[in-house]
Amino acid sequence: MVDLRTYIFLDSMQPQFASFVASTARGYLPVAGQAALYVEIAPGIAINRVTDIALKANDVRPALQVVERAFGVLEIHSHSQAEVLSAGRAMLEHLELSEEQRLEPRIMSSEIITGVDDYQTMLVNRMRQGNMLLGGETLYILETHPAAYVVIAANEAEKAASIKLLEVRPIGAYGRLYLGGAEADIREAAAAAEKALAGIDGRENRARENQDGKG
Repeated sequence: MVDLRTYIFLDSMQPQFASFVASTARGYLPVAGQAALYVEIAPGIAINRVTDIALKANDVRPALQVVERAFGVLEIHSHSQAEVLSAGRAMLEHLELSEEQRLEPRIMSSEIITGVDDYQTMLVNRMRQGNMLLGGETLYILETHPAAYVVIAANEAEKAASIKLLEVRPIGAYGRLYLGGAEADIREAAAAAEKALAGIDGRENRARENQDGKG
C-alpha cells in the first residue's frame, strides 16, 4: 500500500525558485514560467515506478527523483500545464489514489528575525545554496510537514514580494524554507506562503505542531 504524502501543482515556477531547482537538482533542469508537480510517497522505492508512469504518459521532464528508505520524491515539469496535470493523473491512477488522499500540509514552525547580525548571516550563508543574506536584513524560516510542501510556500512567497530565496529543502522528515530581504517584503511573503499551505486540502495530518517555534 502506497501512502500519498504530498501532491502539489505549481502553475508557474518563479525565476528564483526555478533557478534554485536548476542549480541543485540532478535531472532535467527547469526554467522560469514552467509548470511543475511534486509528488512525495511512502515507501520510497515506489517512486521509481511512479516516475516511469509519468514519463511514458506525457511530455514532461524530471528535475528531481530522490529515493530514501522511508520516502520518495519526484518533480516533473513542462511548459504545458496540461501535460503536467495529465502526468499527475496517470500517476494517481496507477497508485489507485486521488489527490484528496494526500496528507494536508502542516506548519511545524515559522519564524521572522529582523535586523540579522552580520555574524549570524555568515552562518546562514554557509549552508544556503541560493542568494545571500546581508547584515541588517530580515530572515524568514518556515518548516513544513510533509517536506515537499515547502516548494509551494517558496514559489508563492516569491510571487507575492521582492525577497531573496536563500534555501529550499523539500526532502526528509520536514521541509525547510529560508528567505531574506526587507522586513515589509518578508512579512508579505511569509503571509503568502502560509496562506498557500492553509488552502491545501487533504487527509488529517497528525504531526504535532511546535507551538514554541511558531512566530
